[in-house]
Parts: sequence; structure tokens; C-alpha cells
Amino acid sequence: MSHNLVGRSHDAGAFSGHSRRQFLFQTTAGFFGAALGSLWAQDGRIAGARITPELPPRAKSVIFLFMCGGVSHIDTFDPKDNKWAGKLIDAIGFGDNLAEMKRPVIPCRRTFTRYGESGIPVSDWFPNLGGVVDELAIVRSMWCHETNHFPAVTEMATGHRDRVVEHASLGSWVNYALGSENQNLPAFVNLGRPSSPIQLSGGYLGAAFAATPFQPGPVPIPDLQPPPGTSSVDRERRLRTLAELNRGFREQHEIHSAIAARTRAYELAARMQLSAPEAVDFGTEPEAVKRLYGIGAKETDEFGKRLLLARRLVERGVRFIQVCHAGNGGNGGWDSHDDMEGHAPLCRQTDLPIAGLIRDLKQRGLLEDTLVVWTSEFGRTPWSQNTTGRDHNPKGFTSWLAGAGVRGGTILGATDDVGYRAVESPVYINDLQATIVNRLGLDHRKLEVAINGRPVRLIEEGSKPVQAILD
Repeated sequence: MSHNLVGRSHDAGAFSGHSRRQFLFQTTAGFFGAALGSLWAQDGRIAGARITPELPPRAKSVIFLFMCGGVSHIDTFDPKDNKWAGKLIDAIGFGDNLAEMKRPVIPCRRTFTRYGESGIPVSDWFPNLGGVVDELAIVRSMWCHETNHFPAVTEMATGHRDRVVEHASLGSWVNYALGSENQNLPAFVNLGRPSSPIQLSGGYLGAAFAATPFQPGPVPIPDLQPPPGTSSVDRERRLRTLAELNRGFREQHEIHSAIAARTRAYELAARMQLSAPEAVDFGTEPEAVKRLYGIGAKETDEFGKRLLLARRLVERGVRFIQVCHAGNGGNGGWDSHDDMEGHAPLCRQTDLPIAGLIRDLKQRGLLEDTLVVWTSEFGRTPWSQNTTGRDHNPKGFTSWLAGAGVRGGTILGATDDVGYRAVESPVYINDLQATIVNRLGLDHRKLEVAINGRPVRLIEEGSKPVQAILD
């Protein structure tokens, strides 16, 4: 079944000339003004998207942890012995190269320890995550198509490779399909700098469903609060004047739904002046909880604050919280071509906070209905580029999930002897997305809209939830 975009008109010229510029303006992520539009999406826009309307979903919220740049699965969650170290292996098919190509395997310098009742081995770079491994379902057989960062991030964020239309990110689809549970906070929030704006974008769903960027500290959203020294009387007078101007503007431009959406977004932004600062205020959090996230310690403070904020947003009904680590607007900090030791400080920054998040969610009874997902855009190759670093590897990498009925303490799939290709139970990005929306109680087959009469789906036919890791 196809669902037309609510209040939108897409004519045949929507992707050319002046119309194209208008379309891109209307659908851009916007980073602030446009992103606030997600506030007014109170109700889901896809009828019948629920799997079983009479039963509650397994997850109320998703915390999507994205490590920007390509984490080496070989050095973290997918151990291999070093019997191939120093030997040349066949790398045919790497990237777009179909010619014969040999590359030297570099050794893995990590030590792996088996943790928990499950006995799953985890690298010495992630000892704290090892302590919660019985909560994790580790998928060692992830794969994607794209070899370079920006296309791979696009593929992971949207489930699509083509650029014919501006595809929407996964969080935007969740926002569009389910709406918001809290009228004073967005349904889709991003914490941390992403690799690409596409990770925040509402795409063809519209700016109203894009991510709202949050940050820990007294100013959760830049420019949301009035200037210092503004009195309550001045503020009320300005808001009344703004409301009158907005009403007149709507009457004049009510046919233009994108403008109407933007106007409603700014009107509702006033509510966040109270709700957002309260959400990021850690003053009521016990010191023991802050230590659990590594807050106050030099290496873990920044990321720990993001994850504590993510937990607080879950408690306040935010549906999809995307947390990006080591994003720099380019390749991402995890892009370790020169030396795999470049992973070490990044692991120290994230290991304790992520383990703390899982422990905190569990002790509060929130892990039962919160899905935590950890991933990167791809993995890294077993060979080097004449250095001690590793190249990009879309053919096999690791992601893991926890909570919301995920079978913790399990491993699914495998890569080959050197960690290059997924050879057992391969899981494509669309399968991961189908699993996420399944936990939210959504039928992935119903997540469809029509653009110029063409049905466009989040998850392409042939993909489905990874039932092997689900209760």
C-alpha cells in the first residue's frame, strides 16, 4: 500500500531547475530551524503501520549509537587468529576492482577475553562492554555495498544507495510513522556531530521529520532561549506579536504546507524553552550515576554526558535518539588507515559510557523497552595500505543490539578466516533497519510513501527482521 506525503504536491518537475532548489530547501535537514519541525508531528502518518495494533511494541525508544569512520571488527568483536599474518591474500572484488589483487594481512595486536555466562570474547579495548556482553546480540556478519565513507553513511542512514531522490534517514521514518509521545520534545533527536547531514535529514518526508540536534549543558539547542536580560513581560509581548504575525502569514500561505509546517514548528519551540533545559539538567542525578557514565573523567566526560542525556530523553518519551561519536563532518575519527592504535583512545572514550548506559537502563527497568544499537558505516580489512592501519571493508563487519526483547549473550553470523567477507547468516543494512522498526512495533513492509507516483520504501523487498536474535 502506498501513502502519499501529507499535504505535499510533487509535480513532474520537482527535481529540476527552480523547483529542485525549492524542493531541497523544503526537505533539507536544516540542523536547527527546519529540524524543530519534528515537534509538531504528534501522530503517525502511515495508517496501518503497526504489526499488531492491540499489542504494545517491544521498544518505546531506540538509542542508535553510530561510530563515525569504520570500526575494525577484527580488533573489537570478531577475533581471528594470526595464522594469516604477513601472508598475501586474494582481495579481488575490493571496492570496484575486479582484477586480481593481493594484499598482505596485518596481525591483530589485541587480546580477547571471554566474558559473562555466554563466554563471548571481547577485545581488551572494550573491557567494560565485556562486562555487559550477556545483554548484547552481536551480529558478526553485517555487510553493505559502499566502500567510501559518504556513500556508506548514506546507505546506513537511509537504507538506499541511489541519489535520484533525497532519501530520509531511519530516525525520520520512525518520526513519520509514529509521531511524538511528548508534545514538548522532538521525536527524533541527534547528539554529537554526525559524519554527514544525511544522518539528520527528513529527505522526501520533509523537514518536519528531520532530527533536532541536542547537546548537554545549559543550552540544549542553540538560539532557543531568549537573550539574557529579557524580561518575562518583553517575552510575552514578543510571543503575542509573533503569534499574530504567524496567523496572518498562515492565512496568506496556507496552501504551502512546508511554510505552514515551519510556522507551527517555531510556535511550538516556545514549549521547549521549559522542557529542553529540564531534560539536560543533570543536577538531580546522583554522583554514582554520573560516574557510571564516566562523567567527570577526562576521556569519557563528553561522550558520557551524551549518553546520560540519551537516557533522560528516553524517560521523557523521545522515540529515536541518535548518538554520533568522532564525527568530524568528513571521514570520521574511526577511519584508521595509518595505525590501528588510533582506535585505542576512541575505545576508551566510549567503552565505559556505553556499558554504563546499558547498566543504568537495566537497573531502572528501561532496557526492557529501549533498544540500543551500536554500529558503524562499515568495518575494516584484514590487510593494510603499507602501514599498520586497515582499509575500508563493506563486505563484513560487526554491529550489536541490546534490550527490547533482543536475545542477549548471542552471536549471529561469521566472517571468513581473515575477517574480510560475511560468509554465515549475512545481514544487510536493510535487515538491521527492519529489526529496529520491528522492535518499535512497525511492519517494515508498510513504511512506504509515493513520490511523483513512484512508491518509495525505507526497506526494500527481500529484507526482513533478523528473527534469530529476537525473542
